[in-house]
Amino acid sequence: MTPRAWGWVAHLRDGGSTPWRSWAGEAEPQGSYLPGAQQLELLRRLNAEAPVSPALAARVLAASAPGRGRPELLLEGAAAPSPHGLPPVDPARLPDDELVRVAAGLLAEDLSAATVPSPPRATRRPWQRPYRLVGDPWLADPIREGLVAAARPPGGPRATVLIAGTDLATMLTHAWALRCFGPGAPPWAEWLDEALRPGRLPASVDLVRSARHWSERVGPRRLTVVLDPTAVPRLAGAPRRRARAITDRVPAVPADAAELARRVGPVLGVLVAPERRELLLRRVLLPRLAGAGPTLTVPPDRLRRVRRRAARVRDALLEGRYAVHGDPSALLPRSAAGPTGPTGPATTEPDGAAVLSLALRLLREPGPAGEGPRDRRGAPDTEGAT
Repeated sequence: MTPRAWGWVAHLRDGGSTPWRSWAGEAEPQGSYLPGAQQLELLRRLNAEAPVSPALAARVLAASAPGRGRPELLLEGAAAPSPHGLPPVDPARLPDDELVRVAAGLLAEDLSAATVPSPPRATRRPWQRPYRLVGDPWLADPIREGLVAAARPPGGPRATVLIAGTDLATMLTHAWALRCFGPGAPPWAEWLDEALRPGRLPASVDLVRSARHWSERVGPRRLTVVLDPTAVPRLAGAPRRRARAITDRVPAVPADAAELARRVGPVLGVLVAPERRELLLRRVLLPRLAGAGPTLTVPPDRLRRVRRRAARVRDALLEGRYAVHGDPSALLPRSAAGPTGPTGPATTEPDGAAVLSLALRLLREPGPAGEGPRDRRGAPDTEGAT
């Protein structure tokens, strides 16, 4: 542990952003152990945009690097190589994934203290159209909440079951994102290959399975598969003037945001119960990430398999004589993935550098628990407050 290394630590604590390889100052040791290279580089990246508060700097330097990956690494040039363990590293050469690991732990700590917003509530009136909304949860859940907010809650005698869906490629991104903002998921490409294996369509977007289930419960005449999500509010009895605002609640799947949630979720699961973890990820983290980066789409080399699977779903719905609102062929992928999608910029996989940038942004923002800004120098700091 050289004076130069401790000088760099002091520089970073004071809001500096000079890379390690360019640093020449010295300082006395500030503790028994030098922070790891991952923590030091993460703090440097945070400071590169604007110096962070002493409280956040202390948290970063004391953070662990949870999950699978390298242990905390020593600085190259600050410690002699050891015959045991990994060699010291230049922090600037660390992969983004290593820095995301540390940031994910810090974000999980913040989320664990957050207050979960309550969902909207409303009482159904006897004259309102009775309905039940199921199907793709990424679509159905926010639309249902929008209907409740518009005083059109579900339920009622002999309710019509609306099974919400859209093209299968989009629903597959929904299914993966739902896992990322919930119980957890493998990386996108790995998950998608498994989902496209024969007989492995995720239950959350298996419209045929849902139609069969509800047909057995309420009868085929009381269910409709709705392949145009914008039509759901009207079919549920919402005023036409509120329909757009209701369907606008459905978020696109931002690839980098979903990947960040996938990394934060396992750490959060150690801090809170599973039910609270899903609520925090979906009701606290997801709104903060809405619109963050390009929308996730299926890679072109998987689209043929998706198209075949979508055609089988379409044929099964038609053979089952289920009522379908919209064109059944809308289940097929809309187009090959490219730089833009139906709702704007699109990408076929998350980008590591963008995921890290998003994590840094969240760390700088006011905490979700409402403590007030802790990220800017001179901002209020509630640590230790009574």
